[in-house]
Amino acid sequence: MELVINLQEDLIKVYDQKKHDRFRGFNGSLLSGPHSHPAVIDTACQAYTIGVHFKPGGAFPFLKLPIIELHNNHVTLDTVWGVKAAEMRERLLEAEMPTAKFQILEHYLIEVMTKDSSLHPAVSFAIKKFQAFPQQLKIADVTEQISLSPRQFIQVFKDNAGLTPKQFCRIQRFQIVLRSMKDVKHVDWAGIALSCGYYDQAHFIHDFRAFSGFSPTTYHSQPGKQQNHIPLDL
Repeated sequence: MELVINLQEDLIKVYDQKKHDRFRGFNGSLLSGPHSHPAVIDTACQAYTIGVHFKPGGAFPFLKLPIIELHNNHVTLDTVWGVKAAEMRERLLEAEMPTAKFQILEHYLIEVMTKDSSLHPAVSFAIKKFQAFPQQLKIADVTEQISLSPRQFIQVFKDNAGLTPKQFCRIQRFQIVLRSMKDVKHVDWAGIALSCGYYDQAHFIHDFRAFSGFSPTTYHSQPGKQQNHIPLDL
């Protein structure tokens, strides 16, 4: 999840995934929920920003709502913070030094936290396990070690992390693929698919397209790409 605050314009554009001439305009403080498909953003109007990149499950203590409600969604921060969102942005605009801006952002994050908004211990445990072994771990491997039924675990994981455990593991595996491709001129696609635990090449390509919007070879050939980001000529 991402919290993005535009310190230049009171506007953030998020484009239609398929029709890039269409976009939704949001005010200058935006929450980008956990995504299981690609999103197209306009970086031109985000030349001067501050924000937070939350670790998996990390946004839950600051939002006080089931994170699954933000799955594949973008919402303005005032939707969940109310008037505090506009108040914080005004203070950020007034502050001159970057250090002061980060202190203001930290102050507001701490202010909205409560004791009852900590991440569920089963979710913290599962995230560590899933990040370490996304290629081979099964949900049953986790539920056997916690005091929740599979159905209870899936629900609490969705509420805290914004994805199902299966979606989370698929995305973690996709991240391993991207790291395997980095700085490699000639990629052994079959080898990557096998080592990352995909059933076959078709399974690998399907997941890659679902998360990136590109085939593996097209993605790899894009100039100026960074892990999880590709510049588009719109």
